[in-house]
Order: sequence, then C-alpha cells, then structure tokens
Amino acid sequence: MTIDRVAVKLRAKETIRYAKPSMITAGLLYTLLSVFISYLSLRLTGIDTEAMSKALQMTQNGYPERALDFLMNQMPGTGASFIDVLLRIALSIVAAGFSLFVMNTVRGTAPSYGNLLDGFGLLPRLLVLLLLEYVFVILWSLLFVIPGIIAGYRYSMAIYILLDHPEMSAMDCIRESKRITTGYKGQLFILDLSFILWAIASAVPVIGYAVQVYLTPYMETAKFLYYEQLRAPEVYYAESGSPF
Repeated sequence: MTIDRVAVKLRAKETIRYAKPSMITAGLLYTLLSVFISYLSLRLTGIDTEAMSKALQMTQNGYPERALDFLMNQMPGTGASFIDVLLRIALSIVAAGFSLFVMNTVRGTAPSYGNLLDGFGLLPRLLVLLLLEYVFVILWSLLFVIPGIIAGYRYSMAIYILLDHPEMSAMDCIRESKRITTGYKGQLFILDLSFILWAIASAVPVIGYAVQVYLTPYMETAKFLYYEQLRAPEVYYAESGSPF
C-alpha cells in the first residue's frame, strides 16, 4: 500500500482549518511552553556569549589550556544539570500531550487544551518509552548514521500506540511500531522531507516562532494521519470516506 502524501497533507490542512477547539491556538500554547522551557534550560546550562568571547581571546593570545579551564569552570553544576533534565522531560511530556490533542481532534473525541498536560498521567510509561527509543536509536547510530535514522522512523509510531493503548508496555509499543512501519519508513522520511521549506522558515529569528505555531499542528496532524492508515487502513478508509 502506498500512502498518498499529498492527500494526507491536504486532509491535515482541512482538519486544522475546521478544528474546534482551534489547533492553531493549541500550537501557540505548545510553542510558548516549548520556548519557555528551552529558555530556562539555556539559562541553566548555557555558556553566555561574553564567556565564550573571553575564552576565544585567551586562545588567540596563545593560552588554549587556560581558555579550556575557564570554560570548564563556566559549566553548570550538578543541581542545574538535574533541573535541566527535568525540564527536558517536561517538554517531552507536553509534546506527548500535544499528540493526544491532535489524536482527539482528528477522531472527534472531545479534544481540549487540557490534553497538553494529560501526558503527565502516563509519566512512568512515557519515560520508559522515551528512554528505550533513545537507547535503541543511539545503538543503531553506532553502526552508522543511516541505521540510526532508520531506527528513528521504525520507532516513530510508538508514542501514538501508547496514547492509543495506555495499558501496553513501552516495549510492546516499540515492537508494534516496528511492525506497522515495516515497508513505510521511506514514505515517512519523504513526508518529513516535504516540510523542509517550512522548517527553514521556522528557523528564521522572530518570525520563525509564528511559523512554528502553524507548522507544529500541521506536521503532527499529517504524521498522525499516517499512523491511522498504518494501524488499520480499512478502518481509516471507511471513516475518511476516501481510499486516497
């Protein structure tokens, strides 16, 4: 089965246009949370530009060892690193909540902005799932970059499976993602690649945030529509009224 990417993206746009509550508003909330958490993380663990300039000056003056020692002293302490980990976990959980909001919107199952925080209800299994995905992708990446990328797509549907079936273990979600993405990882890669111009626009200072407000629900909805077809194509076609 070949999934019609153009039709999927068209339906994603239509879903965003008519969704209630607004997916754009949800995208705005998610973007604001992401920016805020990322800002806190950077403040905790980042090295400011003044320190970097000073270290560069030391290097240029012929004191690279002193510059390295200076930068090491600027590194965050254990407490800051721990809080940074918690912030990154919180961001991942909010991302899962956004996926749940998209899932409920597409299916018409009472979506709400509160879905953005519903991921905290699945905290233990989400943490295990994210950890397993990270470890597996890293292990495959040790072989070469391409196997790592393939592994990322192999496990990309695991989060939707967990949200769909919270009773399943993280490992079972990964196995099921591996099963349903067999033969479709290339199509998923092309789907992501088709958003490249959007991604470039989202990286532009200031206006990039406005782009992200639309791009985030757009990409997430398209990916979820792929999941819907992969998990049960016959059900998807019957519900959508179109075989794509």
